[in-house]
Amino acid sequence: MSSNVEGLPLLAVLGCLCGALAGGVIIAFRLFVDFSSTILLGQETTQGFESLSPKLRILLCVFGAMLVGIILHLLKPKSRIVGIVHVLERLDYHQGHMPIKNAVVQFLTASICLISGQSLGREGPSVHLGATSGSMLARLLRLPNNNTRVLVACGVAAAIAAAFNTPLAGVIFAMEVVLMEYTVIGFAPVILSAVIATTLTRLTFGGAALFHFPVAQLSSVSELPLVAVMGAAIGVLAALFIRSTLLISTLSNQQSIWARCTLAGLITGLLAYQFPQIMGIGYNTVDQLLLGQLSLGVIALVLLAKFLATTSSVGLGLPAGLIGPTLFLGATAGSIAGNLSGVVIGDAANPEVYAMLGMAAMMAATLQAPLAALVYLLELSTDHAIVLPGMIAVISASMVSRIGFGKSSIYRHLMLGRGLDYRNTTLSIALRRIGVASVMDREIKQQTRFIDRDTAHQILKTEPRWLLLNDEERSKNYLLPATDLARYLNELDDSDGAGDEKIDLLAIPAKRIDTARTTMVATLQEAYERMQAEQCNALFICGAHGDTKTRVYGVVTREHIERSYQT
Repeated sequence: MSSNVEGLPLLAVLGCLCGALAGGVIIAFRLFVDFSSTILLGQETTQGFESLSPKLRILLCVFGAMLVGIILHLLKPKSRIVGIVHVLERLDYHQGHMPIKNAVVQFLTASICLISGQSLGREGPSVHLGATSGSMLARLLRLPNNNTRVLVACGVAAAIAAAFNTPLAGVIFAMEVVLMEYTVIGFAPVILSAVIATTLTRLTFGGAALFHFPVAQLSSVSELPLVAVMGAAIGVLAALFIRSTLLISTLSNQQSIWARCTLAGLITGLLAYQFPQIMGIGYNTVDQLLLGQLSLGVIALVLLAKFLATTSSVGLGLPAGLIGPTLFLGATAGSIAGNLSGVVIGDAANPEVYAMLGMAAMMAATLQAPLAALVYLLELSTDHAIVLPGMIAVISASMVSRIGFGKSSIYRHLMLGRGLDYRNTTLSIALRRIGVASVMDREIKQQTRFIDRDTAHQILKTEPRWLLLNDEERSKNYLLPATDLARYLNELDDSDGAGDEKIDLLAIPAKRIDTARTTMVATLQEAYERMQAEQCNALFICGAHGDTKTRVYGVVTREHIERSYQT
C-alpha cells in the first residue's frame, strides 16, 4: 500500500483503528495511575498532594524516584530510552518502528513518577504509548515504512487528543512537533485517529473541560503591546528552561541512572516540603490560577520552585513528560504579568486571562510549536476572543526563544545531547513519503554467473531490463543491463563452434553496477541512505517477511530517486 490518493481510503480505516487502539492504551494508563494512587494513598495524588504531610511528601518523592532509578538500572541502556525524544529518534533513524519493551518500561516508570508526585506530566508518556500503538498496528499488518510513519503520527495525535480532550490540537501537534511536515494524505487518517481517541476518552472520563477558563476578553486594544511584552518575557523563560535542563543533563550524564533519579526525587521532595503545588501534573494549581485563588507572592514562589523541580527532573532523566509542567510555568508567569499589567494600566484584563495566554506562549516557545499551542488554547477555552491576543503571545514567545536565544524545540536539543542529529531537509521529507515499491523497476531477473548461449537467448526473450548477479568469491552483487548481454551475443560468431561454451557474465564487456539489498517496506529515504552507506548506485528489492526475504521483486537506482524527488 502506498501513501498516495489511491491508498487514502485504507489509510483512513487504519487511522480509525489506530485511534481506538491508542485511545484504549491511554485510557488504561490514566486509569492505572488513578487506581494505584487511590490504593496506595487513598486519593488521586496526581491532583491532591497538598493534603499530605510535608515529611510524607519528601519520602514519597524520594522513594518513588529511587524505585524508578532501580528499575532503569536493571535494564539495558537501549531499553531505558522512552518519551517523545524516543519517538523522534525512532522516526528519524528507524522509520517509526517502536520497540514494545520500551513502551512497557514507559508505562510502568511514568506511572510510578506520577503516583509519587514527581514534577512531570503524563503527556510525554502518552505520546510514546500512542506512537507505539500505531507502530504495532503497522507491524501487524506488515505495512511499508512510509505508511508506518503515518500510523505513528495517528498514535501521537490520538495520545494528545486523549490527554487534553483536544482533537484538533492533537492533529497539529503530531504534524508540527513530531513529523514536522504537513501532507494532505496524512491529515485524513490522523484526524480520524484523534476523533476516535477523543470520543473514547469522553465516554470514559466525561466531556468536562480540563480547566475552568475565565472570559477571555482584554479591556481594550491598548493591552496588546503588554501581551507582546509578556510573550517576549515568557520566551526568555522558555529559553532559560531549555538551557537549564540541558545543563543539568550534561553535568549528570556520567552518573548512574539510579543516583540521578534519586537526586531528582530528593530535589522535588525538598521543594515540595514548602510548596506542595509543584508535585505531580499540577493541573489543580493551574485551575486555581485561572480562578484567581492564589496571591501574587505565592505564584512567584511556586513558579521558581516548579522551574527548579522540573528542570531537575527532566535533566536528571526521570521518564515522564514536560508538557504539563510547561503549561504550569506558563500559567504562573502569565498570571504575574497580568498583575503587573494592572499596575501599568488600571483597567487591564484580569490576571487569569494573562495566565491563559501564558500557557500557550510557554508551550509554543518550549516546543517551537506555535500553531499547536494556539489551537490547544482555543479548544480548551472555546472562546474566539482569545485568538488575537493568543497569536501575539505565541509568536512573540516563539521568536524570542528561537531568534533571540537560538533555541529550537527542547526535544531536538535533547536529541542532540544524545548525539543524534535530526535530519529534516527538503530532500529527506520528500523521500520518506515514498515507498520503494511504488517506483522500483520490476523487470529484473536473478541469474547465475555462468550460462550457455541458448540460456542467454531464452533470458532475453523474457525482456528483462536488469540481470542480478552474485559474485560469491567477493560476496558482492552486481546489476548487469540486459542490453549489454544482448549486444555481446550479437557480436559472437555462431560459426566458431563455441555454441556450448559457457558465458561468464562477470567477465563479458558490459556495465556492471555495484548493488546492495533493501526490502519492499523501505522508503526512498532509506534507499538513498543505503546507497550512500554502501557507495553504490542501485539496490535490488526483496521481500521483508518469511519466504519472501529471498525473492527479488525489482531494482531502484539513483535515477529513480532523483526522478521521484523532482516530480
